[in-house]
Parts: sequence; C-alpha cells; structure tokens
Amino acid sequence: MQKEAGLLTDYRLQSKESPNLLNCYKRYPVNPIRGEGAYLYDDEGRKYLDFISGIAVTPFGHQHPEIKKAVNEQLDNLWHVSSLFFSSLQEELASKLISATKLDKVFFCNSGTESTEAAIKFARKWGNGRSNIISTLGSFHGRTMGSLSASGQYKIWEGFQPLTPGFSYVPYNDINAVEYSITSDTVAVIVEPIQGESGINVPSENYLSELREICDQNDLLLILDEVQTGLGRTGKMFAYQWEDVKPDIVTIAKGIANGLPLGAVVCSEKVSDAITPGVHGSTFGGNFIAVSAAIKVMELLTDELIQHVQNTGQAIKNSIYSFGFSSIQDIRGKGLMIGILFDKNVNAKEIALQFLNHGVIVGTAGDNVLRLLPPFIITDNEIEIFNETFYSTLKESIGNY
Repeated sequence: MQKEAGLLTDYRLQSKESPNLLNCYKRYPVNPIRGEGAYLYDDEGRKYLDFISGIAVTPFGHQHPEIKKAVNEQLDNLWHVSSLFFSSLQEELASKLISATKLDKVFFCNSGTESTEAAIKFARKWGNGRSNIISTLGSFHGRTMGSLSASGQYKIWEGFQPLTPGFSYVPYNDINAVEYSITSDTVAVIVEPIQGESGINVPSENYLSELREICDQNDLLLILDEVQTGLGRTGKMFAYQWEDVKPDIVTIAKGIANGLPLGAVVCSEKVSDAITPGVHGSTFGGNFIAVSAAIKVMELLTDELIQHVQNTGQAIKNSIYSFGFSSIQDIRGKGLMIGILFDKNVNAKEIALQFLNHGVIVGTAGDNVLRLLPPFIITDNEIEIFNETFYSTLKESIGNY
C-alpha cells in the first residue's frame, strides 16, 4: 500500500552522512528508488511531488516514455565508440542546437562545469594572447578549478587558492563596472542570464543587450552560461532570447538529456575558426546514450510547451503572491525558474525541510531563498497540490508573518 509523505520522523528529517561516500553534500534524508512523471518514491514507499527536477536536470520528469524509448533503442545498438569516428547522432543533435541558438558549431562534453572549461579555452584560443575574462560577483559556473575560478563566490573558493589566474569580477547587473574593468588583456565576458545559485537574480531588462554592445565595441566575446536557464526553463528556448541577443558562446547542460550526463558548447563561426584538432577533447562527451535522449528532448521542446512553461510559472507566482505572507519579500525568476525571497527572519532551508515532510521537494539558494524548478510536465492538479502545501507549510511554520 502506498504511503504518503509527511510521516517522516524527526530522526528521518535529520541530514545523514553516508558511511562510504565523501561528505561533499548535505543530503535530504530520503532515499528515492523510483520515479514516475513529476513524482519520486522512496525506499519506504512514500511519494513526493518533485519541484526541483534534479536541480533543473529532468525537465520532462521521470520515466518519460518517449525519452525512455529512445534510450532503450540506442542501448540495443551501440553505447560508445569515442570521437575518433564520425557520428550521425552527434550531427543530428548539433543541428538541432544550432537551429535553436542561431550559432554555428557545437562541442559535446559531459556536464555544465566541463562546458565552462571548454568555453574558457575556446575564448582564450580565439583571443590569440589575450586571456582575462570578466565574470560577475555571485555567479556560479562550476566546481572544477577553471570554472570555480570563473565563479564569483568566495565561499566556493575557500580552501582552494591559488585560483586559476585570468579572471576579474564585477557586480552583477552593473554595466559601468564591466566597462571600467576592460583592459588590453580582456578577451571575454561570461555571465548567467539569470543567476541561479545566488538566489534567482534577474538583471535589468536590457542588461544582456548592453553587454553585447560593450563586447562588440571592444572586440570581446560574450559567453552566456545557460546551463540552468537554457532549453525552455525560463519560458524561452534560451534565456538570452528574452532580449533577442546573439552571444558568441553558449554553455548548455543540466536538462539537455533529462538526467543523463551531457553538456554542450555552441559557438559562433569566428570562435570555431580558431579551434583545430587537438585543441580540446572529451573521451565520454557526446556518448550515444545521452545524445539519443537529448535528441528526443529537443523534439519535445515545442513552441507550445515552452509557452506552457512561461504561463505555468506566472500562475505559480500569482498564487504565491495571493497568499499574502508578509515575510515574502519578492518572487523572482522567469518561467519555471522561481526564487521566493524571504526576509532575514525566515530560514529557507528549514522551510524546504518542512515541505519535504509534507511530500513536496523544493530547493534553496542561500539562506533565505526557496528555489522552485518544477518539471515542464506538471499538471494543474500537481500545481494545486503544491499551492496547498505551500500555504499550509508556511502557515504552520511562520503563521501570518
């Protein structure tokens, strides 16, 4: 018989360390063993509405039949042969990404952090001697040494100095600061269209357009990190398309293969002209299993679905506003990338744990932002379940505050 979540004991609500795994994560005290649609099921049979999607990695939920069929068919044929060979599968996916971005060439890797590393290398190769890349404070571009150094957050640098040289940092959403930071060694600007890990920070309306103009005036590349914001998450295929900006390099990962490891870098012709055999590579990048899933994901990302993401996200925000909790300072984001900012008296991590206890999985970004990244397939009924849980959980946790 199916157990409902909300029956977790105080003991089960405590984060636990694994006896065999490195202690890199504060893990939710739930052991999921099965997923279906927008739901996860744990080892004790409890059911959870998944409103974090593996941190934006499973936009089509769990066990999506068309993606599963594509993967199973590929499993029956060929898993991996390396990039020593021509790949019609990689060509098919690359063509879809080029069509979606209006750029020219694609490189496949395995993750978001790898796509950042590749973008850094490609930019510096194109720069032909110029090496400095301007990043933004609060940004997150990955955890390997190059991508970590590109990220403007001291808390993830601590203990890993010296950082990889060649980066400078300016406040997010500050065009003047970018202009003042340009030197003869500057080669590129890297930025998230919406900062994810720092609290779903949405910049001013023309921020990306003005960055594009500055880059053009100073012969710099504009690198847009769409690892979390890309592929429909914000209600556009890519978040930069809210401003109709054309970047030089776009980094992609997370939702591209609905849970299988895949990353991509898409770049303009002027960048690709600088890249020759031996400049970069990836043993596992573009493996056939992940690529087959990604091809199906791209086919499922129709204009109608992306509009649904936009509309659904706005409906969720409207509902939260309507509850009238005075402790909610702002509701940020676009589409189904939503950050709920609480005042400093509310701990979002504690609120997220209470959601878990009531059968809904949400995330956080910092201490006082509740992060929502629901799958694109959520139904009106599932949104209603979330709304009811949101209201009852906050009423229980903070009252009318």
